[in-house]
Amino acid sequence: MKEERPAKQLGHAHIGQLEKIAYDIRQDVIKMLLEAKSGHPAGSLGMADIFTALYFAVLNHNPKNPKWEDRDRLLTSNGHICPVVYAALAHAGYFRREELMTLRKINSRLQGHPHYGTLPGIENTSGPLGQGLPQAIGMALASRMDRKRYYVFCTLGDGELDEGQVWEAAMFAGKNELGNLIAIVDRNNIQIDGFTEHVMPLEPLIDKFKAFGWHTQDIDGHNIEEIIDACNEAKVIFNAPSVIIAHTIPGKGVDFMEWQPGWHGKPPDPEEAKKALREIRTLKGKIVSEYG
Repeated sequence: MKEERPAKQLGHAHIGQLEKIAYDIRQDVIKMLLEAKSGHPAGSLGMADIFTALYFAVLNHNPKNPKWEDRDRLLTSNGHICPVVYAALAHAGYFRREELMTLRKINSRLQGHPHYGTLPGIENTSGPLGQGLPQAIGMALASRMDRKRYYVFCTLGDGELDEGQVWEAAMFAGKNELGNLIAIVDRNNIQIDGFTEHVMPLEPLIDKFKAFGWHTQDIDGHNIEEIIDACNEAKVIFNAPSVIIAHTIPGKGVDFMEWQPGWHGKPPDPEEAKKALREIRTLKGKIVSEYG
């Protein structure tokens, strides 16, 4: 008997609900990094809205059956932002939120970079940058060969676009018109060595992907409605891979972390974590009534 396609996690959830989930995820990220005393806050906080939109309004997936054959696949090439990936998976119901506090501990399933096969919902092992897009292309090509209809999503950091392998993969995907492949670039303009445009300028980024035959979109990576709309548009492009350039703020929600390359891979100390959690809980000092 053919297994039914499950509904999306929250269906058409109210945008306000999704924004609340994103802020809860940001709080979990801070708590995880404080407990682990290591990890990457800037990209994790910056991508919270994107992962919320994906797991709660875009992906066809089933937390109770993570290996469902026809699920959409989501690969994380920028694996250092795994705190936000783990937090989103826990909120979506893949495992208990209490386990988030084991991040980077010995024998934990939540390692410093995602490891395929150890945690439900993780679709690829990542660490070396530039590897996720080629992996996603392999899955998208396999889906076509098997005549499946699932989509393959892949998140990338903009810093890892310095890797030549990313552009070899982009060229291959364009040539093969992989319409079931959707890449999301975290365009936060920082990397471990500083600002991307100082280290290795990427602009005009949209034009580069267009030249390789990709359908392109440029969005606000903190506007959840815009994220959802962009993913839905990408899904109806059948003759080309799609890339969504999502402009985000590194360290989003924590004033002293925002736009600071130094917070790429630096965990907060107890006082910094206390301040960060207070800013996130009050939306940087502006309490929204419906959130309490």
